[in-house]
Amino acid sequence: MECRSQCGMCCIAPSISQSLPGMPNGKAAGQRCVNLEEGTDACRIWGTDAYPEFCRGFQPERAFCGDSREQAQQILSFLESDTAP
Repeated sequence: MECRSQCGMCCIAPSISQSLPGMPNGKAAGQRCVNLEEGTDACRIWGTDAYPEFCRGFQPERAFCGDSREQAQQILSFLESDTAP
């Protein structure tokens, strides 16, 4: 499965505890990553050395992404809350 254009839910829904460029303390669940371009939701650091390991490990799959941006938000938000300590 290819990444859905203008989605970005994998960069918004989950919490990320490791440092990210521009977000040295990571990010909270539901918080938009500062590396997402406004309007396109394309990642500015994708494919660079600055791209975090957490992000490298996330691969688009229907089980996570669903059939729409809204489904991706629901699925990833559920998984985030279901796996929270």
